[in-house]
Amino acid sequence: MKVRPLNDRVLVKRVAEEEKTQGGLYIPDSAKEKPARGIIVSVGAGRRDDDGNRIAVDVKAGDQVLFGKYAGTEIKLEDVEHMILKEDEILAVIDS
Repeated sequence: MKVRPLNDRVLVKRVAEEEKTQGGLYIPDSAKEKPARGIIVSVGAGRRDDDGNRIAVDVKAGDQVLFGKYAGTEIKLEDVEHMILKEDEILAVIDS
């Protein structure tokens, strides 16, 4: 299924967090928080300014990003968790 976000929204696929702590302890599923990291799958065309001109989105497909814990809208596409976020809900881009 193809999903194309509108305006300044982006489609993000969540990235799984580590299952083990630095001390070597395994974290049970019941104690895990949902990850606040993801990889951008698709990007909208950008929002419009007051004159009707498009303002491009600063991120692109393939970027790894951090977002807020309660940001965006969760959706499932083909049994994989994704998020639809507005560009201003993205906190940072992770450079590898």
